[in-house]
Amino acid sequence: MQGLEPAKTLVDQAYEVILNALCDGTFQPGERLTQEEIASRLNVSRQPVTHALNVLKSQGFLVQAGRRGLKVTSVDLDFLEAIYQLRSVVEPLAVKLATPKMTEKDIQEGQALVERGRAVAKSGDSKAVQQADMDFHSFIYRLSGNPLIADTMKLHWNHLRRGMGRVLNSGPATGIWNEHGRVLDAMSRGEADEAAELMRKHLVDAYERVCRSGAPEPA
Repeated sequence: MQGLEPAKTLVDQAYEVILNALCDGTFQPGERLTQEEIASRLNVSRQPVTHALNVLKSQGFLVQAGRRGLKVTSVDLDFLEAIYQLRSVVEPLAVKLATPKMTEKDIQEGQALVERGRAVAKSGDSKAVQQADMDFHSFIYRLSGNPLIADTMKLHWNHLRRGMGRVLNSGPATGIWNEHGRVLDAMSRGEADEAAELMRKHLVDAYERVCRSGAPEPA
């Protein structure tokens, strides 16, 4: 687990550190967590850890495990399916809205994001690949000009990170970036409908990869 940073409240820092540990697999599904253990590892009092764990519990990352603290939930394929169903509608819309707004500077930014994604995919750094993937999709959300798209998807990205982690750990992610590249190429040519369909197919294929990765039954 990473250390804490002084610029944020202890609750916010504890939340982010624990959340990242849940999403990157440091804390595995079924693993039991206690306030005392985490507070000791972060070298803070129990209070900020308690608040952070309560938030994560309300968001579905943790469940009560009797008197023994909390337990990490498994990746729930039904919930991920619901998220991908939402994405398959919202993100093609974001692509359609973003395409006519793209400037040459935006195209260059998108190309840089894709090239960076391809580079980190080859490196095998799953955390860097996750971040690059989020950066690419967030780039499209921002270009769409609709703030509700980014706000809506932000609610679900951390659950997606857990599913993405299983995919990225099961094989190379270069194919994902080829798909991103095709979406960006179509957007750069002003082909909004084609780009939107490529994005929809990308998300359908992404969900199938999550399913093939073998997410466990809820623990």
